[in-house]
Amino acid sequence: MDNMLLAGDVSVSRQGPIGTISFSHPAHNAMPGAQLKKLTEAIDEAGQDADIQVIILKSGGDRTFCAGASFDELAAIENLDQGKAFFQGFANVILACRRCPKIILGRVQGKAVGGGVGIAAAVDYCFATIHAAIKLSELAVGIGPFVVGPVIERKIGNAAFRQLALRAGDWLSAEWACDQGLYQEVLPNLDELDQAVQQFAQKLATYNPEALAQMKKVFWQGTETWPQLLEERAATSGQLVLSEFTRNAIAAFKNRNA
Repeated sequence: MDNMLLAGDVSVSRQGPIGTISFSHPAHNAMPGAQLKKLTEAIDEAGQDADIQVIILKSGGDRTFCAGASFDELAAIENLDQGKAFFQGFANVILACRRCPKIILGRVQGKAVGGGVGIAAAVDYCFATIHAAIKLSELAVGIGPFVVGPVIERKIGNAAFRQLALRAGDWLSAEWACDQGLYQEVLPNLDELDQAVQQFAQKLATYNPEALAQMKKVFWQGTETWPQLLEERAATSGQLVLSEFTRNAIAAFKNRNA
């Protein structure tokens, strides 16, 4: 699977025992449904590759890790089935991280919003720069962080999740995210970020793969009901995105950014 490019904006490469999955999108690394599907497939594929022992998950560019849901797709949703299917895309990425038998390291170079925070929470160990502020803006547009909520709350605890969710639209610093446990290490710049990620990945690659796989199971213990839970949460978000409040909020957002 060396240097294998998947169709679209998700790529998978391998250097020795370290696999790297990278996603990108011109709209600040936003996540349309097709890209969520490709990312899910890439995680599953890397997880089953016998030559990969550790996975690095990253995005392109140097300013934004992930802007979350694609507002163009949100605005185009016309019924509950479409809404549920879109939000299920984020659920599938989280579930792919959960079932992947390999340790996944996150490389968060910049800001993360909504689903991007969920992706950062779904990795097993996350590195970030001081520029990697986070926010959950879902309530501000009438939806709510329902699908990403369980994985974020599992990482940072209920009190911090409440703060992050209810302060919709407010940026919280990378230092705050590190203090709460979303990030494990915060570095001052991209060069030091990449150095730290690579060094840690190389270190993990020297460990017993079977022991790491068993540790992965321990890390995710207690999430056995998540496939059903996240599907229910996707349906909740899919219903709310059809509301007049959300329609108006998304239209206003798109007009401001036109």
